[in-house]
Amino acid sequence: MNKLNSMIAITFIAVTFAACKKDSDEPIVVIPPSDGSTLTLNGLVGAELGSAAGNSVYVDFSTDKQTAVLRSSWDLGFYSGADFKVVLNNTTSAGAKVLTATSLAAVTETDTLGLTLAVSQASPAPADFNYFDKIDGSGTVIPAISSTATDNKVIILNRGTGGSIAARSWIKFKVTRNTSGGYTLQYGKIKETTNFTTVEIPKDGTFNFKFVSLTNGQVTSVEPQKADWDITWGYSVYQTTFNNALVPYNFSDMVFINSLAGVTAAEVSTSDFTYAAFTEANLTSSKFTFTGLRDAIGSKWRFSTASATNAIGVNPNTFYLIKDGAGNIYKLKFVSFISNDGGTRGKPVIEYKLVKKAS
Repeated sequence: MNKLNSMIAITFIAVTFAACKKDSDEPIVVIPPSDGSTLTLNGLVGAELGSAAGNSVYVDFSTDKQTAVLRSSWDLGFYSGADFKVVLNNTTSAGAKVLTATSLAAVTETDTLGLTLAVSQASPAPADFNYFDKIDGSGTVIPAISSTATDNKVIILNRGTGGSIAARSWIKFKVTRNTSGGYTLQYGKIKETTNFTTVEIPKDGTFNFKFVSLTNGQVTSVEPQKADWDITWGYSVYQTTFNNALVPYNFSDMVFINSLAGVTAAEVSTSDFTYAAFTEANLTSSKFTFTGLRDAIGSKWRFSTASATNAIGVNPNTFYLIKDGAGNIYKLKFVSFISNDGGTRGKPVIEYKLVKKAS
């Protein structure tokens, strides 16, 4: 190397070092969590009725952000964590049955005889729970996806019509693990015996699930990244008591927490504390307990039918505490959701305030 080239090299190294040093000396900007806000959730699509709102709405308290997603935009969710599991779309009331067959071509219309794979709003039965994922998120209709491809069975899926979703063709599908550490989905309509659609679904640890639409065979965006939402509101399969038995039932205005990302919630009675006066000092009380159950809020935040002791509207006897995945704690109350309480069905209003910032 001649002297000129040597000097150029030394200058380049010095400039590079200085640039790297400058980058490393720049302060890391930490955005503090929101102090709270009031949001009107955007559940409605066009001129539809609010009781069958077409959107699910995800809310992140720390950034005051809501994300509205069409309920009909996806069919299956593929878990991005260590386990290999697949969930159904409970927001369309999708139901499924696992067969003994391992070949899609071997499954025909005969295998659908006698199946509804749907919630009956008129005469629900306890046995119908077998068609749907566990209400609290603790289990799925589809067994864990085995690393042995032949152990994975064909599944029949009714994509669901809950909340005025238009009826769509039933689907048969099979899921296996792929060599990239994700999933391979093969599916077709019940009568099809060849030319099945194949979709490869990668895992992505920044999300709880990756989602697939069987309308176009594409991976589609649904939930925000798992660190970017705390609760979701919308239509869903849930449960109720019918003829003295617990049965699956379609509900509007359900609220679930992001339990897979460490979000927890507590219900607080207004007979113990008022929402306005609740502060960090009250967090040591034994009057409430935080839980990681997905349905910690569920439908308890509102009255859906009139009775001698309440009118249809927001339940004034309770509010909630939400501890997000980062450790921030918010108090949450529902302001309105229907004309009786001054609201609009399908566009509920919520208010939340920061009670304790994560340490």
